[in-house]
Amino acid sequence: MSDAGEPRVRYVKQDHVARVTLNRPAALNAMDLRMHEELAAVWDDDEVRVAVLTGAGDRAFTVGQDLKERARLDEQGVPRSTFGSRGQPGWPRLTQRFTLSKPVIARVNGYALGGGFELALACDLVIASEQAVFALPEARLGLVPGAGGAFRLARQLPLKAAMGYLLTGRRMTADVALGFGLVNQVVPAEQLDDCVEEWVQDLLHSAPLAVRAIKEAVMRSVDMPLEQAFNTAFTWEQRRRHSQDAIEGPKAFAEQREPRRQGR
Repeated sequence: MSDAGEPRVRYVKQDHVARVTLNRPAALNAMDLRMHEELAAVWDDDEVRVAVLTGAGDRAFTVGQDLKERARLDEQGVPRSTFGSRGQPGWPRLTQRFTLSKPVIARVNGYALGGGFELALACDLVIASEQAVFALPEARLGLVPGAGGAFRLARQLPLKAAMGYLLTGRRMTADVALGFGLVNQVVPAEQLDDCVEEWVQDLLHSAPLAVRAIKEAVMRSVDMPLEQAFNTAFTWEQRRRHSQDAIEGPKAFAEQREPRRQGR
């Protein structure tokens, strides 16, 4: 069945939560250039406090790059991509939005292969069903994990374990990913939406400026020497520090009531 007339990305925003769905279920949500272009438009809405990224259907989060499209582009002489996506549709893609301060949850059911695994690695939280499967099969196809998989997996796993998956394309079950700390929680498929919603609500109960300040500080400092991290000025921490929310939190605690956060 053709998906030519369907939007590649479904985007719904409600109560400060963006729900983003990769929408090519018949193609296991393979990511073509149009999907990348549509996906890029969803990340800059400042009213959003939490984003949930998932794939349509129950077979795949996404299997990554649309290789049929890539084969057609090769026939047309379109230059092949390498690491990163600069100059391509949808840039900067989520995997290269290094200053994105709002938290992104990956809701993974089924296959998360190639660029799909790379998307999950770029998210802040990953909630997976028991039937989720992760892999970077690029080496078997004469490709490289160019959307950050080669870099992020080696930072998020012990090096020998990462190299094993990168060089062979071996698949990783949800339970193995949980053991490595690549996912936050694994649940039966029928409980996946409820579990994701619990994490969403927990994030919404945290002060939005504090969440952004913490994410920015962690992501910018992860490769810094500790002393440098302590002495770095973080943009969102400066906003949090001088915000009404920073006053409201301790005040509400002292008065034994729920804080009235305004995000400013």
